[in-house]
Amino acid sequence: MNIDFPPPSNGVYNNAGSCRRLGNYLEHEDLERMEKGIYTEGFFNLTEENLYKSQVVKDIDNNKAQLLKTDAKFYAIHISPSEKELKAMGTTEEEQGKAMRRYIREIFIPEYAKNFNKGLSAKDIKFYGKVHFDRDRSEKTEGNIHCHIIVSRKDQTNKIKLSPLTNHRNTKKGVITGGFDRKNLFQQAEQKFDKLFNYNRPLDESFEYYNTMKNGTIAEQIKIQERMSELTNSLQHEDMNSVSQSVNQRKEVKEKMLSRGLKR
Repeated sequence: MNIDFPPPSNGVYNNAGSCRRLGNYLEHEDLERMEKGIYTEGFFNLTEENLYKSQVVKDIDNNKAQLLKTDAKFYAIHISPSEKELKAMGTTEEEQGKAMRRYIREIFIPEYAKNFNKGLSAKDIKFYGKVHFDRDRSEKTEGNIHCHIIVSRKDQTNKIKLSPLTNHRNTKKGVITGGFDRKNLFQQAEQKFDKLFNYNRPLDESFEYYNTMKNGTIAEQIKIQERMSELTNSLQHEDMNSVSQSVNQRKEVKEKMLSRGLKR
């Protein structure tokens, strides 16, 4: 599972003003698929589906009380399952799209809210999601189906500032309290995805493995590689036992057939 927060820029992800440009970008796939008569769907939030872009833009743009002109007004999030993960989510685009919305609502947004350490729940987060069914070459997506999220800088009450890009985590004192724990978000979002869709994740496909190999110490990297080797050896041993058991079963069947005069 690839989850990332595209950094603000002067292009589509310029978040100092209106989110209209990002909304237009997220809608482009709909127009292309509608022309071809292919299944598509609108924006969604925690409780509603097939929402229009105009509603999304208006709601996000009006939720900016006490923010300065240069302050971020919203953030973008990409969520891209791997091909293997998508198979666990369904076999058709409709099934996978429905599963994606369920995952965003039941797992990702609640974990997003929780990791601000401000006692927030999913109902406090103002967001809109858009499932894309075709991969854009400019996007770092693993499979085809993926989800874009526009999330407001302010909570639903338009009072609390929330930034997933802050370097603060669980600050107790000072001007900024709470913060945001991205590492914990990635871990919880992955583990709860696996539980929701009964996905048996190999260690080398886990956030723990990638994060350790990228950011861990040499000792930590060696330790996780040793775990990989142990798992590989264990699987190979199980495979050998399975093959041996299968051979023995075939021998037993053959012996029974011979004893009954049923040799072919």
